[in-house]
Amino acid sequence: MDSLKMLKIARNGYIAISLIFCAMGLFLVCKPGCSAVIFCTIIGLLFIADGIIKMIGYFSKDVYCLAFQFDFAFGILMAAVGIVILVRRESIMHLIFAVLGLMVLMDALIRIQMSIDARRFGLSLWWRILLAAILVGIFGMILLIDPYGGAKMTMVLTGISFLLEGALNLGVAIYTVKVIEGKWDRYDQ
Repeated sequence: MDSLKMLKIARNGYIAISLIFCAMGLFLVCKPGCSAVIFCTIIGLLFIADGIIKMIGYFSKDVYCLAFQFDFAFGILMAAVGIVILVRRESIMHLIFAVLGLMVLMDALIRIQMSIDARRFGLSLWWRILLAAILVGIFGMILLIDPYGGAKMTMVLTGISFLLEGALNLGVAIYTVKVIEGKWDRYDQ
């Protein structure tokens, strides 16, 4: 597969997964009492899909090389966590919010580092990514601590975290992944 095609798949996949995270976040805010089994199934599948898109992104060659620079290892981790959530759904229920908080926090930390790299690269809106990543990280920490012990309020916080996570990744995909036709010949050699 050529580099341009792979980059388009990664960028469009990133955008689609980000929108799904936003939709899932809105759903959880509006319906915090949803079935735990359905919730875990959807989260597991979403993490697997996100992991695959992240790995594809890592091997694509975008102009800025910012959005996907840490996504190979994190993509493998996302997919593995998604599989564990699906396979061990019943036994992971008491840990699910801590797991989600840890994954959200890790992604926020990666985005904080990416925003600093974006600043060095000369992207003028790097600070928006930084502020959004810090906000996402705060919600990740709240989920990790799980102050409500699995109550409906924790599900609402999960929804807010997913909404912010999706918005952050959508902004990163749109702002830092540039698909420029005709610029790929030098990479394909």
